[in-house]
Amino acid sequence: MEYISTSQFDQLTAKLENRSARIGVIGLGYVGLPLVLLFSEQDFRITGFDIDPKKIAVLSKGGSYIVRIPETEIQSAQHKGFTATSDYSQISNMDAVIICVPTPLNDHHEPDLSFISATAESIAPHLRPGQVIVLESTTYPGTTEELLIPILEKNPLGLKAARGEADEKDIFYVAFSPEREDPGNDTVARCDIPKVVGGLNARATDLARKLYGTIFHRTVPVSTPAAAEMTKLLENIYRCVNIALVNELKLLCLRMGVDIWEVIAAASTKPFGFQPFYPGPGLGGHCIPIDPFYLSWKAKEYDFHTRVIELAGEVNLNMPYHVVASTTSALNQQRKSLNGAKVLVLGLAYKKDIDDLRESPSLTIIELLQKEGAQVSYNDPFFEYVGRGRKYNLEMRNTPLDNLKQYDCVLIVTDHSSYDYEEIVREANLVIDTRNATKGIQSPKIVRC
Repeated sequence: MEYISTSQFDQLTAKLENRSARIGVIGLGYVGLPLVLLFSEQDFRITGFDIDPKKIAVLSKGGSYIVRIPETEIQSAQHKGFTATSDYSQISNMDAVIICVPTPLNDHHEPDLSFISATAESIAPHLRPGQVIVLESTTYPGTTEELLIPILEKNPLGLKAARGEADEKDIFYVAFSPEREDPGNDTVARCDIPKVVGGLNARATDLARKLYGTIFHRTVPVSTPAAAEMTKLLENIYRCVNIALVNELKLLCLRMGVDIWEVIAAASTKPFGFQPFYPGPGLGGHCIPIDPFYLSWKAKEYDFHTRVIELAGEVNLNMPYHVVASTTSALNQQRKSLNGAKVLVLGLAYKKDIDDLRESPSLTIIELLQKEGAQVSYNDPFFEYVGRGRKYNLEMRNTPLDNLKQYDCVLIVTDHSSYDYEEIVREANLVIDTRNATKGIQSPKIVRC
């Protein structure tokens, strides 16, 4: 017996090949919006969905709220049919729906999947047969099958996710494909980053490969959504563990009077078996500080203790406290107290030359300094104002980078390329450098921590 779903599969395949498929991207942040532009460049009709009315308003006027995405790219996409909306009823018009919503940690460092749940609940009433739904949000293995699909299957039409090799009439397809965005990385084009895909069945994987194959030069299929979910965690935990290693070595080197940056540079000359990682004031971004806790939390369900991963997370979480302790010590050497000291923090973004505050160690450091009684100001070329977020409440405005003599110390937390570090060292009373931004500058004013 030939089911209707077979022709739907063929029809969607044809639509992807001739660029007539309607594609919806849910979540128009640092992952979703670049994805929209990639599909638009290939002449797909794209609809972006977001619950933030401010984002919808900006995009609808042809504007951009991400520094690395110029307004001209948004406007070009609009000319090709891109629209942004918060009306989820339009989901029924989409052939493919890609979910790119946040997956943060709660106050207890446990996974907060409320955005995925809410998104699935918004999609379910508008599902139709033959659609392909792809989750990109970073999460623990099992989320697609244990959380996303059960919610989607509560749709009013009674549609089920396609399983096994034989499709039935009333089905939709589900896959997981981890995002691999690296804000600020201009060395690798987005379309050159291989795209991992894992479908609930072979056809779901095939459709996901065809979908992403229109915008990425290479797709990498894996056997299940869980394998794709674990792939993302491995990539980021690998970085987390190695960064924790160099952070711990930095702390040891500081006590031993050894320059960790010189050591890393020397070790990097080895042409095999070594990849450099660099210490810093703590981890930021949406993935690396979060992913280890996702896997550790899930591992407990299997009575498994991820000791190395948890230790790495602990080391990295403690780095902002090390920065504050080093600041206290440096001020003490000048017979000053942190309580009442005027401190200028350079850089709020979690890494250089981007406008992304997610999990930035700068935010934690500022709050810790304030708790110790310091009078804290900040300067960052990407943020004129920082208010309240999920884990911070600063309500601060950008301070001009002038009259540095008024501060007891300048604390470099994010090493933006626009800063003139020689001039900063020359004008400041004390410079505390957490990023080796002052490399090559010799001055008794500099404390590297």
